Amino acid sequence: MSHGYSPAWRKLTIVILRPLLFGLLKRDWRGRRNVPGEGGVIIAANHISESDPLALAHFVYKAGRYPVFLAKSTLFDVPLVRTVLRGTGQIPVYRDREDAAAVLRDAERALLDGECLMFYPEGSCTRDPELWPMSGQTGVARMALKTGAKVVPVASWGAHELLPYRKGERTGLAGRLKKGFRPFPRKTMRVNAGPPVDLSRYAGEPLTKETLRAATDDIMTAIAGLLGELRGAEPPAERYDHHRVLEERRAQVPGARPAGDAADDTAAERTTGRGAAS
Repeated sequence: MSHGYSPAWRKLTIVILRPLLFGLLKRDWRGRRNVPGEGGVIIAANHISESDPLALAHFVYKAGRYPVFLAKSTLFDVPLVRTVLRGTGQIPVYRDREDAAAVLRDAERALLDGECLMFYPEGSCTRDPELWPMSGQTGVARMALKTGAKVVPVASWGAHELLPYRKGERTGLAGRLKKGFRPFPRKTMRVNAGPPVDLSRYAGEPLTKETLRAATDDIMTAIAGLLGELRGAEPPAERYDHHRVLEERRAQVPGARPAGDAADDTAAERTTGRGAAS
């Protein structure tokens, strides 16, 4: 079964959204030629704001591809939204653990059908106080190694000024951002796409935890390096690990549940990395 969509719906979303995005954001785009013009490809990006999926989608469209996200299944419960998401070929992510395999299956099918899949390997907006990428989840690496799809690392910067993440840290740069939607003055969305990550040394290897972690680290290192170029700063040597931070905080609270029992990521998000905003 192929990954289905309606060309008419895709054209309609472009007609509606492009003028809005041009009016809302200024652009500083680099590396669009690194996005392959055809064939299944994974775009692996950092995630700093709930508004960056639209800006990233605009970048990918101008590079000649139509973006396909993994969207939370609850969005498909809204009739009109469901029609648009299904019509444009977006992929639902379900909360139930047993449905995580179906999400991977749908994503793999889309890649084999030549789609451009958008992933946030961190699984959520970064909680790093300085907005650097967190440790990545291994789903993107697994999918790339299983299907042979290229992974194009992409870094973005600027969406956090338009709409800061509401659950972000209250320290560092994240703590200094003014909360809420702030369209004025007009913000600049900076996007930097690098060449596909070289995962050839993992080809043919069993998809063990160690292999997937190493491949994921290569992907996150590439994303962080591109973000460093945009920010004119050196990425931290050690990436922020949100789950470890939660464990450390809960360890200080008597009777608190382990972070693994209370984490807010869905099973599919932990498996694949999130592909769309909340």
